[in-house]
Amino acid sequence: MARILVVDDEKLIVKGISFSLKQDGMEVDTAYDGEEAIEMAKQKEYDVVLLDVMLPKYDGFAVCQAIREFSEMPIIMLTAKGDDMDKILGLEYGADDYITKPFNILEVKARIKAIMRRNSKKDRRSKERENDAKTIVSGDLRLDTESRRVFLAGREVNLTAKEFDLLELLITHPNKVYSREQLLSLVWGNKATESGDVRTVDVHVRRLREKVEPNPSDPTYVFTKWGVGYYYKET
Repeated sequence: MARILVVDDEKLIVKGISFSLKQDGMEVDTAYDGEEAIEMAKQKEYDVVLLDVMLPKYDGFAVCQAIREFSEMPIIMLTAKGDDMDKILGLEYGADDYITKPFNILEVKARIKAIMRRNSKKDRRSKERENDAKTIVSGDLRLDTESRRVFLAGREVNLTAKEFDLLELLITHPNKVYSREQLLSLVWGNKATESGDVRTVDVHVRRLREKVEPNPSDPTYVFTKWGVGYYYKET
């Protein structure tokens, strides 16, 4: 259910808009001055705020600016003037759209639904990007950083915690060569660095190759830079 905040000091306008939006199954809250509007926006995240410019206490521009300090909830400014400056100011203060009074309630509904559709698409794209960020694909190798699982050509490969950490570090910095000392510090921590046993790194790289490389003696992913260290070659 869409949540709408209607802010206007003209009670008849608020009543009319509220009634019409509720008829469409929307949840509507109302405020009659700028101070009340800011407090309500702090308490609840709205899908759209219908915000009149001319308000007691704080005008619509001040309310819009205040809301933008803590939320990106969409704001549609309602102005009784035909002056373009009001529209420009509203957009500069962070409004998403504006409607000039007198308006048709059908136009208000259409603008609300258009903004909600745009936001829904943004949310989907954001979730897709978030999911993409959790999964790294390189050739036949797929690494899920959230579940800490690795797949090779669709088949799951069981890695130890350190093998996973080592692979994740290398794969997220492709073609960057890490010395054994650097890998020991970054994957095993400072205490391991103090012991200075870099053979631990060599052992784990060998075991990692045995699990993820089609041919461990001729690696496809984890390469050796002789005399320097190891790196992941982007495929």
